[in-house]
Amino acid sequence: MALLVQKYGGTSVTSPEHIGHVADRVAAARQLGHRIVVVVSAMGEETDRLNALAQATNPAPRPRELDVLLATGEQATIALLAMALERRGCAARSFTGAQAGIRTDATHNRARIESIDPTAIREALANKQVAVVAGFQGVDANGNITTIGRGGSDTTAVALAAAIGADECQICTDVDGVYTADPRIVPAARRLDRISMEEMLELSGMGSKVLHPRAVEYAGRHRVPVRVVSTFMSGDGTLVDHQQSDMEGPQLVGIACNRDEAMITVSGIPDQSGIGAALMGPLADANIDVDMVVQNQGQDGRIDLSFTVQRGDHDRALRRLRQTADELSARSVSANDKIAKISVVGAGVRRSHAGVVSKLCQVLAGEGIDIRMLSTAEIKVSVAVDEKYLELAVRALHDAFQLDRAEDTGSEDRHTDADTKSAV
Repeated sequence: MALLVQKYGGTSVTSPEHIGHVADRVAAARQLGHRIVVVVSAMGEETDRLNALAQATNPAPRPRELDVLLATGEQATIALLAMALERRGCAARSFTGAQAGIRTDATHNRARIESIDPTAIREALANKQVAVVAGFQGVDANGNITTIGRGGSDTTAVALAAAIGADECQICTDVDGVYTADPRIVPAARRLDRISMEEMLELSGMGSKVLHPRAVEYAGRHRVPVRVVSTFMSGDGTLVDHQQSDMEGPQLVGIACNRDEAMITVSGIPDQSGIGAALMGPLADANIDVDMVVQNQGQDGRIDLSFTVQRGDHDRALRRLRQTADELSARSVSANDKIAKISVVGAGVRRSHAGVVSKLCQVLAGEGIDIRMLSTAEIKVSVAVDEKYLELAVRALHDAFQLDRAEDTGSEDRHTDADTKSAV
């Protein structure tokens, strides 16, 4: 029987009825003989409610006190789930992040996990208890409560799985796996039985909301198999592991998209050493992430530099860049905050960058969609287009690359063993 970590997000524990359903699932897996550690998020919109309370009380709360407040959301869920399990005759014990031995750095609101001492979790498992752990939180070296920030519960689950040597980390959510595209945009999108860690990291980083990039990165570094399954229906979901894609398999595995993008162009920059660092330094100091970057050489010997940022960072980025551009004697700074980013991802891209790029450009041109920016990496090709064309572009590319067609690799039997499947 397997040692499993199961993570349930806010939509899975949004009410006492939902928590009861989760308890039924966990108890069923426990009855099969599996040892279970459960990581949970706060109920539904509880984190947003707590944030609103903080803002109503003090519009600029100290990060330490905000962490103390936000951590109570998960604390309520672990207690309620432990109660629900006990009602079903399933022994359980709840753990805050600190009680679970999760040590983080001292960066409040966006801490990073430094280490985990799983002694208390292992004791609960040895006593045949289900360990119910609060996601999203930990404690720093001085005993202060910290929160891990976006993707915190996913990251907590993967980190715990690595610490206890779990056979699998199951992310139980409101979707039944990883799809070739967002099914709300592409009804013909296909659920993948399996995807490599490398491909999943690119999809999550480019806009896929199923797994947070931090969790995928941690799973890749510590070689933790991750399975995405539905809380509300049975099925094997999608296994994310380290097995490389079949060299004869499909060229692409999926398309990710993100409409919350903005493009900024700094034109007429003197072509001199260190100019890129001078432009990007102020953005890095402000914790503004820059993604796609394209540099063009002008006829007058100056250069134009274009890049994308998250739309929420658009105004801050412009303020900083305009000051820097003046100092560098650049001609102008322009921006477009109605940009969408689309990325086609798959190990096959590395075999034929030119072929994928050519086909992508042809498909978008055929739909009358202008490409504002294009960048390539080892297993992905990304384009920036006007936001109004996002859904049209994703559907056209999904159809052109035939991502709705399931490959026949004969690999179903190697995905996982039957005992682990039976737990989901």
